[in-house]
Amino acid sequence: MEEARRLGREVGALRFAAPVTHVYNPLEYAFEAHAAYLTRYGGGTRAALWLGMNPGPFGMAQTGVPFGDVGMVREFLALEAPVGRPPKQHPKRPVEGFDCTRGEVSGRRLWGFVRDRWKSPERFFERFLVMNYCPLVFVEGSGKNRTPDHLPVAERAPLLEACDESLRRVVKVLAARVVIGVGGFAKARASAALAGSGVAVHGMPHPSPASPAANRGWADLAERALLAAGFAVPRP
Repeated sequence: MEEARRLGREVGALRFAAPVTHVYNPLEYAFEAHAAYLTRYGGGTRAALWLGMNPGPFGMAQTGVPFGDVGMVREFLALEAPVGRPPKQHPKRPVEGFDCTRGEVSGRRLWGFVRDRWKSPERFFERFLVMNYCPLVFVEGSGKNRTPDHLPVAERAPLLEACDESLRRVVKVLAARVVIGVGGFAKARASAALAGSGVAVHGMPHPSPASPAANRGWADLAERALLAAGFAVPRP
């Protein structure tokens, strides 16, 4: 929780130029919901950290929870909390909190996989925790979502520095021996940030609908990735 507050403040002080016109920081306006997630599921150590890239506009941007599709957060994780609003919102990307009626496909796929295999959040969180590498949402003037890997180098460098340091701190707090990057960007950043630390870094395909492979059966891909990282997956 302390590290989330620190990272939220640090990246919240950064500035970004066009085509990015709006930056949402859920670790500020949705911190109560994020804290509820950490309080219920983040205590103690973990064998592995699942690491996403950054919040989706209809996921963590709305709920404060990584891959936080509203339905999954409310129904499977049994979490709901008040969510504030960013100081400046894009009219095409409003933050409505748990009143948001749009779903996040990536979140439904990831938490749906967890639900179908581990059956209960508690059983899953005994060994794993899911977090995002970067906590910011970047929205272009058109309303399009821009991911951190597409920021200019001058803007990206201080962001990556802050997020790398935060990742190292979180891994240390969790005493995690493995980080599983959900998607290529998260895996690459974990590999760079944790080089020489003794923490093993593995990858898992991202569940985004933008990925043709994920659209052909992401759960099977995720299971194979976890087995390759040394973790058995409960059978459905």
